[in-house]
Amino acid sequence: MIFHVPHSSTDIPTEYLSLFFLDPQELQTELLLMTDHFTDELFLPSVTEHDSFIKFPVSRLLVDPERFPDDEQEEMSKVGMGAIYNLTNDGKPLKEDKTKRDELLKRYFHEHHRILTNQVRESLELTGKALILDCHSFPQHPLPYELDQAPARPQICIGVDAFHTPDRLTQSLTSLFSEQGLTVGINAPFAGSIVPMDYYHTEQQVHSVMIEVRRDSYMNESTGEKTQNFAEMQQLIQFAASLLR
Repeated sequence: MIFHVPHSSTDIPTEYLSLFFLDPQELQTELLLMTDHFTDELFLPSVTEHDSFIKFPVSRLLVDPERFPDDEQEEMSKVGMGAIYNLTNDGKPLKEDKTKRDELLKRYFHEHHRILTNQVRESLELTGKALILDCHSFPQHPLPYELDQAPARPQICIGVDAFHTPDRLTQSLTSLFSEQGLTVGINAPFAGSIVPMDYYHTEQQVHSVMIEVRRDSYMNESTGEKTQNFAEMQQLIQFAASLLR
């Protein structure tokens, strides 16, 4: 299994801080709102010696690896959140996005996707199949930039792709989380699951499913600290991963 953790980092290398228009406190607030906090820790115990764990090394505020690099193809670019964000979650200027765009895409975006693609290729060569688990979290209440503004949000969102997500994976995860008393949404409030473009909608042996955990289920969204429920959610994620194997 390939664990893909794209949005858990809060790191912004010092050399790129000058791109941001926000003062330090404003930047910390934006990081608090936009980061999938602790998703690396939530999913890491599920990784076995036969798996790979790919974590994007910098904050999505600098580069978002789960966007199309071409803004013409990326619907979130309409709200200033293509691969290189230029607006905050509430539509205010975030950073200068032109002068370093090519450098950032080459250094972080394309390198990350090279690693992910290679892992999928290796898995296909070794076993004839590959499974990506796309690891995310989301806030209890919708942020202004989000396309889905429905106020009532499930505690677990399972993102699926009709071509790359077998029904058995969706059904197993839905049953597990529901049996634990958690509300579950399929492709709501977020849809889909990452697949390298080399295999997107062409190779059915590349499977992908996204698990998004609502943040208040394991952390205090106001302080950014873990709650006492963190270990319980970690164990549940570990069981969910075992069902996918």
